[in-house]
Amino acid sequence: MASSLDLDSRTRFEWLSGLNTEYRPSRNYRRTSIIGTIGPKTNSVEQINILRKAGLNIVRMNFSHGSYEYHQSVIDHAKEAERIQTGRPLAVALDTKGPEIRTGNTVGDEDIPIAAGAELNITTDDKYATSCDAKNMYVDYKNITKVIEKGRIIYVDDGVLSFEVLDIKDEQTLHVRCLNNGKISSKKGVNLPKTDIDLPPLSEKDKNDLRFGVKNGVDMVFASFIRRGSDVRTIREVLGEDGKDIQIISKIENQQGVNNFDEILRETDGVMVARGDLGIEIPPAQVFIAQKMMITKCNLAGKPAICATQMLESMTYNPRPTRAEVSDVGNAVLDGADCVMLSGETAKGNYPKEAVTMMHETCLLAEVAIPYVNVFDEMRSLVPKPVATTESCAMAAVSASLEQKAGAILVLTTSGNTARLISKYRPVCPILMVTRSEAASRYSHLYRGVYPFFFPEAKPDFNKTNWQVDVDKRISWGIAQAIKLDVLSKGDVVICVQGWRGGMGHTNTLRIVPAEEDLGLSQQ
Repeated sequence: MASSLDLDSRTRFEWLSGLNTEYRPSRNYRRTSIIGTIGPKTNSVEQINILRKAGLNIVRMNFSHGSYEYHQSVIDHAKEAERIQTGRPLAVALDTKGPEIRTGNTVGDEDIPIAAGAELNITTDDKYATSCDAKNMYVDYKNITKVIEKGRIIYVDDGVLSFEVLDIKDEQTLHVRCLNNGKISSKKGVNLPKTDIDLPPLSEKDKNDLRFGVKNGVDMVFASFIRRGSDVRTIREVLGEDGKDIQIISKIENQQGVNNFDEILRETDGVMVARGDLGIEIPPAQVFIAQKMMITKCNLAGKPAICATQMLESMTYNPRPTRAEVSDVGNAVLDGADCVMLSGETAKGNYPKEAVTMMHETCLLAEVAIPYVNVFDEMRSLVPKPVATTESCAMAAVSASLEQKAGAILVLTTSGNTARLISKYRPVCPILMVTRSEAASRYSHLYRGVYPFFFPEAKPDFNKTNWQVDVDKRISWGIAQAIKLDVLSKGDVVICVQGWRGGMGHTNTLRIVPAEEDLGLSQQ
């Protein structure tokens, strides 16, 4: 039987052919983080802690909806939940609305029936902004006539209505044919598949939302509709010095973002495969190819990848998911996703706790199907040479953990960068990250397999305190915390990764110690 600690199977086929459906990991150690959207059903300290007990790691706020007062309450409840219930740190993510195109208002905001084959105008003329009818439908993207081509398709309301462009009549008007029966309604979203749009990366609302996030100390931003690398730089400028530690996760939601993925990946801290809009902007059958490509490139770059949208959608109103949904979550884990996300399931659903529990159980078992030694061998063979010192130490730590069948890798880090690089090489055992940075202890949930711990003691004056004494103190403390969480057993082998002095960028030392309070030093 292949277990998460059976390291004799080096090939993928050996590993997978040895799987046993009745096997359950001996420890409740899940490597993949769970993101949950907080909505009316879960916006309380009590409900957030129920979700944390079920497996929630990151709270998501969707800024497409809700007021600042509402989002402030989510942040306050999340922080209070973390304060009153001990356990792993809880991260908070701000998901921007992003640039979007919408239709205008119909007369009286009434729904207007339209039949397949009907021809009409799509216009940017402001006189129709509040008076759309069956002959003229307003959209608020002024450059639509400049970027679109004859024969292209326009989707409205997540594809509920489809239009084919017959002609570009003038700089304000497109002549289109409706391709299916439906209704023209007010303020519906518009998608332009295979058309590169030139909207600015941030609206004024987005900029204000980001400033709100900086003021309230959010840990990460899920940036909607990122189309090029410069979009990420624009967001960093808005976040400014006060928000320099906020992680930017670029949501890839259209063909333009897929086409420019490599330049986006160079600039961003991580990527979300946002399959909702992506499945409208590109043919649905191509989405899983895009998902695998983007997640794999993130893995090779050592940057976190999130898989999102409709993962357990049916659990919004049903206590059990479909088999296809469970397989979708499991396959995202096998693809290499660091995190998986719930949206309506936890925001408005009737079974938020059950949805998080199902996500936890699925990830826990899917992780057993990963051929870890094979993944490590491939990843190590593909890394460009020469390798930076910190990454060399990360690679060596994972290699040592496999050879020693270690219980954990413990890393002392300031920014979480070393933990991220260890995560890149996908060790079998947990990565215990001990840091004095509260921000890093929260955003490091983005990295697969990392258990972040905030070390509460201030950094001592090393002119008065021996550096190694402080190091050993933090290592002993981290081991004790992991034993309390039952992710490590007393006496297990622990691979320790540390620097030769304080600060960022000095990681260069490995130690192998037993999981004992004295780190085995009394036996020497």
